[in-house]
Amino acid sequence: MAQINDNYFKLQAGYLFPEIGRRVREFQKEHPQADIIKMGIGDVTQPLTPFIIRAFHEGVEEMSKIETFKGYGPEQGYDFLREAIAKNDYQNRGADIHADEIFVSDGSKCDTGNILEIFGMNNVIAMQDPVYPVYVDTSVMAGRTGEYLGNGYYDGLVYLPCNAENGFIPEIPKKKVDIVFLCYPNNPTGTTAGKPELKKWVDYAIKNKTIILYDSAYEAYISDPEIPHSIYEIEGAKKVAIEFRSFSKTAGFTGTRCAYTVIPKNLVASSSDGSDKPLYPLWFRRHTTKFNGVSYPVQKAAAAIFTPEGKKEVRATINYYMNNAKILRESLAKLGFHVFGGVNAPYVWVNSGRQIKSWELFDKLLHEAYVVGTPGSGFGPSGEGYFRFSSFATHESVLKAMERLGNLKW
Repeated sequence: MAQINDNYFKLQAGYLFPEIGRRVREFQKEHPQADIIKMGIGDVTQPLTPFIIRAFHEGVEEMSKIETFKGYGPEQGYDFLREAIAKNDYQNRGADIHADEIFVSDGSKCDTGNILEIFGMNNVIAMQDPVYPVYVDTSVMAGRTGEYLGNGYYDGLVYLPCNAENGFIPEIPKKKVDIVFLCYPNNPTGTTAGKPELKKWVDYAIKNKTIILYDSAYEAYISDPEIPHSIYEIEGAKKVAIEFRSFSKTAGFTGTRCAYTVIPKNLVASSSDGSDKPLYPLWFRRHTTKFNGVSYPVQKAAAAIFTPEGKKEVRATINYYMNNAKILRESLAKLGFHVFGGVNAPYVWVNSGRQIKSWELFDKLLHEAYVVGTPGSGFGPSGEGYFRFSSFATHESVLKAMERLGNLKW
């Protein structure tokens, strides 16, 4: 008889966002007239912008003519998109990243979950707490952890607490780790890391031969010129870091799927015989074996983001969401919440200030205000007592949700 991967049995409950969806569906079924405002799952609400849609249509039209039809494309992405990414997202910021170091994919969620396939099973993995759940859950699925310890943690992982006391910047671990997940602007806390903080991590990684897996999916929301958009803006980072980026929240591609991963060609790790081997060819082999590439029309639409027209339109959409974040921050603070994030990131991270647990607050907001957010404990034990609001709602919904919260009885 075929054997099951028993590591799946270690996973606790359901994946966070499907669990939120389940609770909302059950409540909606019992209260069909309830006007539920959803600010939990970080899906966008604003459509693809006109210039990007025009490029998308052009790509589709090209697929209808024999002269311009495209079959299988290069798995790592078309040159026109990779070159636009390298120039606009890296070289223009002083980061020496080249087009052939970029792998276009259908999502950072997939890439951050799959990247560990090119690393050995004995690596010690560290991650922020709270953290995007994919990092933990995919590590568990792959058998890279021990058993669940019953307190929200898994044996074998190194957790780096992020809280108000340390400004949501984790301390450098006292013990050596081989791989560390970092995410800035951070999901879920909405906080950022400056160059001095990231330089400490790069220096640690160089000294300890650690690989940094840097999730920068929300970099487009940074407005402070002092905050780096990429780990590669830090000296030495090309020797120790892999970076993940996405067009989902940047330009509304959650439904069309396009992202990319950067692996510098001089980035190495140790093989079983103790010699240093480059990681680039390993990911190239994995990527070209297990992935057939993002569709041509989607990549053509993604490239339009980097045109002058595309940049202007995308900036307007980001400003729309950041205006929502401003309303959330100011309104929640007036209601007595302790508020973090939402300045250079689309997420607002709050503590109710009322000694209520995360899922209890979730149920209270859903049942009494018809408002959905994300319980902080779903991101890890250090998230208990906190709650995440997404600014990816419509402007009208944000105003209505804050009005409802103002009428809550505590």
